[in-house]
Amino acid sequence: MAKDARVDDAKLYPQERHARILELVATRGRVEVTTLAEELDVTTETIRRDLTKLVRQGLVRRVHGGAIHVERLGYEPTLSVRGERFAAEKERIARAARDLLPDGGSVLLDAGTTTMALARLLPQDRALTVVTNSIPAATLLATMPKVDFYLLGGRVRSRTAAAVGRWASAALADLAIDVAFIGTNGLTVEHGLTTPNLDEANTKAAMIAASRRVVLLSDHSKVGAVQFCKFGDIAQLDAIVTDTGLDEETAERLAQRGPDVLRV
Repeated sequence: MAKDARVDDAKLYPQERHARILELVATRGRVEVTTLAEELDVTTETIRRDLTKLVRQGLVRRVHGGAIHVERLGYEPTLSVRGERFAAEKERIARAARDLLPDGGSVLLDAGTTTMALARLLPQDRALTVVTNSIPAATLLATMPKVDFYLLGGRVRSRTAAAVGRWASAALADLAIDVAFIGTNGLTVEHGLTTPNLDEANTKAAMIAASRRVVLLSDHSKVGAVQFCKFGDIAQLDAIVTDTGLDEETAERLAQRGPDVLRV
């Protein structure tokens, strides 16, 4: 940001700063404390106090490291929008998750941009059985000669390009997956794993039930968010692969519920 803009921001009265924060939350969907402090040229403590006041007014909701606008709590971004967010972090998460693939056997890939990053990194020299409900992943997996590929059926949601619903859940009930790699829209110690859509939640719950080992792939922005539908508890996870944007204290709290937490 230009120096002049930072000087102007520093002269904002608290009410004007609050209005600027709300504007940024509304346009970005989520804001980080450290980013706001830098852009508004104030301390992180000032931003935290600002967010506390906005929370009390019912205008934002605090999440790990920042805040979400209350109107966005049930907002579900499109695949293209999600793909642009934290792209470098998702790539690191996918590379770390590749080391958790079984040596042969069966793998389940949930729909999502981080699991799609893992699909792109699947080893070309290893025979794997791969099940997915992701249409974009299916297009890629169908071209891999060593992958024995199965696509779950069901209603395909245009927003997530995921097959969900009773057909998908019924098919999963007949499977025994070695390792499932799943995504989430929200993750907290108190509320577990959540997502905005009921059909997505039911399908994700069926994925967890069908799998011997469950690995959550999630960038740090999902931690602290709570969405409409719960689909699992942290104790059901064997591992969480996230990025270093998640602080060590929160990672430890998650690990105390059972899963290994890997920050990459």
